[in-house]
Amino acid sequence: MTEPHSRDQIADLIAAELGHRFDGEILAGGHYVPLVRDGRTVYLSGQVPRVGTTVVVTGRVGDAVSLDTAREGAQICALRSLALLRRALGSLDAVEKVLRVGVFVQCTADFTQQSEVADAASDLLHRVFGEAGVHVRTAVGVYALPKNATVEVEMTVATTHAA
Repeated sequence: MTEPHSRDQIADLIAAELGHRFDGEILAGGHYVPLVRDGRTVYLSGQVPRVGTTVVVTGRVGDAVSLDTAREGAQICALRSLALLRRALGSLDAVEKVLRVGVFVQCTADFTQQSEVADAASDLLHRVFGEAGVHVRTAVGVYALPKNATVEVEMTVATTHAA
């Protein structure tokens, strides 16, 4: 198999490695939109680890959910964000720079590895975008997330051309 050359191919390869696809419809669950574009900046709403209509990683890290499972959830969240960007921009090659990533981890009070969960999303973005995927980041522990999701990831990116 040849090495992937485009960011789209790399994202598809990562999704396949995780055993998921993100080519179906990605719906917002309320009165908001999944992303807003303002000039060259795109703001993405938080994405939970949903594949199709199922949130596939649920529960609290430090209790019923392992660090590795939470990290996989963060990767799924990042891939959902990339699928939304790809649809809005036509290709991930239109992303100039990942600017900011916010990661929310549903966890027990004594769990302190939020950064390690967030690293899975950050590493994925670096794999897809190279140095353009290096970003500022916030990772926080929270008591609960929508649909009992273990993790939620939001991001802001700069594009190569204004809308």
